[in-house]
Amino acid sequence: WREHGAVTPVKDQGQCGSCWSFSTTGALEGIYYITYNELISFSEQQLVDCDMRGNQGRDHGCNGGLMDNAFTWIGINGGLCTESDYPYISGTTKDRGTCDTSCSVVEKSEIVSYYDVQPSSDEAMMLALSTQPVSIAIQADQRDFQLYQSGVFTGSCGTALDHGVLTVGYGTEKNDDFYLVKNSWGATWGDNGYIKLGRGDTYNNGDGQCGMLLQASVPTL
Repeated sequence: WREHGAVTPVKDQGQCGSCWSFSTTGALEGIYYITYNELISFSEQQLVDCDMRGNQGRDHGCNGGLMDNAFTWIGINGGLCTESDYPYISGTTKDRGTCDTSCSVVEKSEIVSYYDVQPSSDEAMMLALSTQPVSIAIQADQRDFQLYQSGVFTGSCGTALDHGVLTVGYGTEKNDDFYLVKNSWGATWGDNGYIKLGRGDTYNNGDGQCGMLLQASVPTL
């Protein structure tokens, strides 16, 4: 999907546990482009500030959240604002801000529904990826993962899911099958902000490298 123009440049969540919001906007950016042929960078800060208890939300700002919850909130809110109208600042402030309702949501960006990809199935994941970028959860606290620079990552990585990212494609490199995953740690991390996670049933007994096949979902407009 990166080659097809459906993926925005790599972003940086900074010192805030808001990975879930970046995975969410990435999935929305992808399906919005595929549906309307327009690539728009959507606002993570709006999710961090506004998707919370008391405002029909269920996420926790810089203290974590779930992409499915965020998809639901975007539907309730009638869409999401652009990055430029509601820029990201929590990476520096390390906390959510006050929910700003002055920006206008992008027309037709309301998420009507979402579906969870069948877990522990490369076939289901690749089928989902054939239609749009996919939000996934992975374990990202392992040293090998954090020090990744290039190539297909086949290092030590479990299934204690603690990080939301975006799968944008799959392929094969030097006989190693992989999924191409967009992270939110800036373009200086990894391979220009991306990682190629090993693909195949040899990883975590079929649960995927870093558990990436356990909790995947995609929105629909």
